Amino acid sequence: MRVLLVSEDLPGEQIGGLGKHVVTLGNTLLARGHEVSILGRNDLGPGAGAAQIGFHGRFQPGFDYAHPGWKEQQLGLFNPLKRPYFARKIGRAIARHAGHADVVHYHGHLPLVGQYVDPALNFVQTRHDQGSECLTHLRFREGQVCTTRAPRDCSACIDARAGALRQGITAIAVNGYRQASARAFASHKTVFVSDFLRCQFLRAEPGADLSRCRVIPNFVDYARLAAIAAAAPEPVPGDIVLVGRIDAGKGFGEFLVALEGRLPAWASVSIVGDGPERAELERRHGGAQVRFLGWQDGQRTLARSACSHLCVVPSICEEACSTTVLEALALGRPCIALARAVRRNWPATSSILVSCSWP
Repeated sequence: MRVLLVSEDLPGEQIGGLGKHVVTLGNTLLARGHEVSILGRNDLGPGAGAAQIGFHGRFQPGFDYAHPGWKEQQLGLFNPLKRPYFARKIGRAIARHAGHADVVHYHGHLPLVGQYVDPALNFVQTRHDQGSECLTHLRFREGQVCTTRAPRDCSACIDARAGALRQGITAIAVNGYRQASARAFASHKTVFVSDFLRCQFLRAEPGADLSRCRVIPNFVDYARLAAIAAAAPEPVPGDIVLVGRIDAGKGFGEFLVALEGRLPAWASVSIVGDGPERAELERRHGGAQVRFLGWQDGQRTLARSACSHLCVVPSICEEACSTTVLEALALGRPCIALARAVRRNWPATSSILVSCSWP
């Protein structure tokens, strides 16, 4: 089967969880005899390609994603034109490169991309976060899970003091975005990585047609994880590992504050990842017992988790279907996380979804 994977998160020197997911899926499909390529950005300069991200197939640079901010922070509003502009750009790149592909599988942050691809194309997208209805993709604001459904309220994520005009423009952007997402879901096959995400979207758009949508948890390469676990040394008692982007909602700061004065002398914490909160947290909490290791590639990250005594996923936001949790458990490591968002039973195994058979 000829598969075209698409993501605006690729390539990159430091790819996050979604990008790693795409590369893992692509490499696994290649190993199983499929013909796989990745379509991504073309504006990251020389050296940005398959080798940089660890992909074993062909990388195709197809669209630019430079300067995606559109000065929304400065203007204090969400721009109704911004996200359709970039979604249309990705849709055009798919049209140019889909050619002989049997299936195009989009993993990204713009669910409305489905509006800008040929209805006859075998197109499926996977929704990894709350970006189907939330323009920040996270539904987390001022240290708390955001529960509002009123589009005007979304302006507070840009400027808490936004007046009626900016609130109104933001409402137009949010309403248009959600409605465009609903049209994309109705016209093409869509995967939500948890039922939580599906239900969250229906709360925002209760009349949406999700008959072409399915819930399938994130894919992890169990064979690869088993090999890493088998090669790992015996865990050191008290060795705690946290992996992820060090950012608001991910709970690293809250975890370290809660740990102050409680970490036994024989225990240690290693934090693998980077992000906007890293420097301040390292300044406040870094030391002999709390080490910040920075961003590491997927292989080294998994190897570090495999030899840990305990993995902690401290997110205080509502994680959709944490790959970090799945990987820790597949590596045979105990994993602790808050019981938020994913409350329904997960299947015992994840599935590779490419040639979806539903209508």
